[in-house]
Amino acid sequence: MTATRIDKWLWAARFYKTRSQASDAVNGGHVRVNDARCKSSRAVNLADKIRINKSGTQFTVVVKQLSVKRGSAPQAQQMYEETQQSQQQRELERTQRKLNVMANPHPQGRPDKRQRRQLKKWRQVE
Repeated sequence: MTATRIDKWLWAARFYKTRSQASDAVNGGHVRVNDARCKSSRAVNLADKIRINKSGTQFTVVVKQLSVKRGSAPQAQQMYEETQQSQQQRELERTQRKLNVMANPHPQGRPDKRQRRQLKKWRQVE
């Protein structure tokens, strides 16, 4: 096999759950092949560099294997190699998210009747 469609490859490599989601992501500009925007019918070859922006997280991978069939997760991980820089960037973003959550605590649930009265009184004072 010399080339595979980008949407099929993304689906087979388990970056997206369905092929239509992969196609929508490619057509929406969330996937770049060799730093160029592409269509979902673009052919992917070995050693191509793919940058995927999925839910605010960026992956930069290099294609090692081509496949149009979706296999198990270990098989999918053999199809690509994530760059060292991409791994470091994702780790940095993960720690920043954890620190942000710790700095901005969220209440455990909805306020009870007493707390609602206190909030109402506090809002009227301001």
